[in-house]
Amino acid sequence: MEQKIGIDIFSGAGGLSWGAENAGIKIRLAVEKDASAAKTFSTNHPGVTVLCQDITSIDPMAYVDQRPFIVFGGPPCQGFSISNTKTRTVDNQNNLLFNEFVRFVEALQPAWFLFENVEGIKSFKRGETVRLIKKCFAAIGYETVEDVLYASDYGVPQHRNRFFMVGNRIGKSFAFPDKIDQRVTVAEAISDLPDLQNGDINNELPYKKTLGEASDYAKMMRANSSSSLQNFVSRNEDYVLERYKHIGQGQNWRAIPIDLMSNYTDRNNCHSGIYKRLSAQAPSVVISNYRKNMLIHPYQDRGLSVREAARLQSFPDHFKFEGSLMRIQQQIGNAVPPLLAEVIFKQITLISDGLIEVSQPPANQLEIF
Repeated sequence: MEQKIGIDIFSGAGGLSWGAENAGIKIRLAVEKDASAAKTFSTNHPGVTVLCQDITSIDPMAYVDQRPFIVFGGPPCQGFSISNTKTRTVDNQNNLLFNEFVRFVEALQPAWFLFENVEGIKSFKRGETVRLIKKCFAAIGYETVEDVLYASDYGVPQHRNRFFMVGNRIGKSFAFPDKIDQRVTVAEAISDLPDLQNGDINNELPYKKTLGEASDYAKMMRANSSSSLQNFVSRNEDYVLERYKHIGQGQNWRAIPIDLMSNYTDRNNCHSGIYKRLSAQAPSVVISNYRKNMLIHPYQDRGLSVREAARLQSFPDHFKFEGSLMRIQQQIGNAVPPLLAEVIFKQITLISDGLIEVSQPPANQLEIF
């Protein structure tokens, strides 16, 4: 069978590519403007050409010598995010980067594409943005299906919702994969990782549990690893740690005594995700800004470590992140969970190879005219 070639644009650290490779797709080219994220991608995907430059200056035909099976990626999405009230406008330049995605697809003519973004893109301008994107792809010969998927429905220990659009020009009907019945909890995801303190910087530590004692999910993350790497925790001030002590699992800043929150002039403006202690027996909340939001370990009065956050995103333990601690935390928070990506890419390859038949277009497909 012919090798399936993938092109990853707006790649970030490589969460989508990691899932694609696990689904049997060979990545040939990645484009990522951020230097730290591009270095992380290169470290974990040796042999892939990684272009660390502005995508608007790139001619894809100069780097690709055969028609790829799939082009995929998630253009920067600050303007579409429902949590962003300052720049959520049509004029936000990041919103125009999806045109670059369309340009790559039109130039390379892959059999498939996968477009990923925040859930807010679906409601942006009352759905007009999604209809516009669908029209762009229809104009170059691609039938599309879109939906919002929750990572916790597909084996990722995190309630993370992302918008996906899948298109193809080979006449295949596509349906997103079925959900997995059992959800993975925070405890199952991280309880075998080492105990840490506020501000710890430990590159390598032994696991707290043997492989036999670890959960099935932890065993999967520990494949090809003998120790826990990048056990890095941000150092918070003592007054922040004092606040942590008052917050129980599942609670947030509202559990903190008022006298310890004197620097907040209006507590009503605090986001519900700030000072959130994770619940051990449920999937994590979204960890996109886990350093800024000061997400708290379920049992220990500290923030999440790099490795713990990576586990909650389903990055394997041998995956190494490059850059400063702040840059690493940002890369993890921005990434598409590799396990969620893998499930979608496997569905695409199975349908493409005729191993799964989809008889009718899914009901969620939007009208484009």
